[in-house]
Amino acid sequence: MQQQPFTEIEYSFRRRITKREEFLKIMDEIIPWEEWVAYVEPYYPDGKRGRPPLGIEKMLRMYLLQCWFNLSDEGIEDAIYDSYALRWFMKINFVDEQVPDATTLLKFRHLLESNGIGKVFFNAISTTLARCGYMMRGGSIVDATLISAPSSTKNVSKSRDPEMHQTKKGKEWHFGMKCHIGVDAGSGYVHSLETSSANVHDITVASKLIREDDTVVYGDSGYLGLDKREEIVVSECLSGIDYRINRRPGSVPKTPKWFPNYEKQIERQKSSVRSKVEHPFLIVKRYFGYAKVAYRGLAKNTHRFHILFCCANLLMCARAGRSLLPAAG
Repeated sequence: MQQQPFTEIEYSFRRRITKREEFLKIMDEIIPWEEWVAYVEPYYPDGKRGRPPLGIEKMLRMYLLQCWFNLSDEGIEDAIYDSYALRWFMKINFVDEQVPDATTLLKFRHLLESNGIGKVFFNAISTTLARCGYMMRGGSIVDATLISAPSSTKNVSKSRDPEMHQTKKGKEWHFGMKCHIGVDAGSGYVHSLETSSANVHDITVASKLIREDDTVVYGDSGYLGLDKREEIVVSECLSGIDYRINRRPGSVPKTPKWFPNYEKQIERQKSSVRSKVEHPFLIVKRYFGYAKVAYRGLAKNTHRFHILFCCANLLMCARAGRSLLPAAG
């Protein structure tokens, strides 16, 4: 039996557990670590040449911490040294080992990005949720959100990111990209994800977010006319779907106060279902703090979104009182 260090004994007498510790314990329990390590292992160095590589799970834990707390490579390294909760999640004992340096994390992140591991994780968790019966079928909600990018040209290239563009929302202009998601109408879990530059209209990406077995699709007024799109009309699966799109507020006819406005009640019912799509956005943009892009280009940011929405699904699953997820073999 391994002796407990004095630091952990002293720390066990604290009066309360922080929200960060609670969150890390939830994620430590619900993430299928063996399955995720197996996805990375074929691309990871075998250690036959050069310096022996660090464990995949340890690097994966460090990368996830970087995503959840939106820190740089150097920032997450310093944070792990500084925080007991992060060190506990990393399973590091400073007597035997140290935190992987920022350069090692950078190379590991590039390995994940170049091999599309983020999308593999996202698809695996979505499949597992469906197999467990947590994700229902038959209905989807589509929506998109703007993610800001640096608009300044005060950099080495004296230019903005060529893959980011600007668009007008309301009376304000935004520069950056869009993240489009499809959410299960019954459970609220994200089942599909696409990205584009900010000037791409939401309706042009919607067909990629709909599942083949969906019978109803919800969306805000930005998706009006979706059922008349060419890609929808020519598809046998998509053309038979009931598209319940919210009307613009000004287009709903007004009625006297003494007479019930049935059309307004129908719009409220649509909105009550469609509101589920806002919860994953809340977790990613506010809880994980990813309201601004961290990298140039769409590819790296798309990989980051796959990781974040995958973890958002896991967090929502844990908050709903679900047990450990079985492996999606």
